[in-house]
Amino acid sequence: MSTRIDMTPMVDLAFLLLTFFMLTTTFAKPTVMQLTMPVKKTDDVEDTKIKASQAMTILLGKENKAYYYFGLNTPNDPSVPKVELKVTDYSANGIRKVILDRQRESGGSEERLPIILIKPTEDAKYRNMVDILDEMNITNQKKYALVKVPKEDLDLIKESAL
Repeated sequence: MSTRIDMTPMVDLAFLLLTFFMLTTTFAKPTVMQLTMPVKKTDDVEDTKIKASQAMTILLGKENKAYYYFGLNTPNDPSVPKVELKVTDYSANGIRKVILDRQRESGGSEERLPIILIKPTEDAKYRNMVDILDEMNITNQKKYALVKVPKEDLDLIKESAL
């Protein structure tokens, strides 16, 4: 007498496992934040000029401090008043409140919306960079740029001793 094994339940189990793993991988899609980086500039391209009335600069400093000022820091131009450096943190009552207040001052006009220049110093942590980019998304800030910190801004931080 020969024994015969029915493989139907085994095939059913294989298809159930295959379906389960395909379904779980579709639910586990990673989400990423869109980050648009500028193209490398050539010698022909000039830097984009922004108005001092629209500019807001955020300097990412050490010990989770965010320094900010309104306008452009041009210490060599005597016609422009010296900027006033202020310090805050990355909380909802910190830099977020400052950005939202600045946006309200513009009156919602697209031409007058602030352009935020984000300048991470060497003392800043990677977490500070992520926090400030999160604040740009939370406040729905459309115009912002990551910029290298010039020597004038580093001198401004040292002078203020905040």
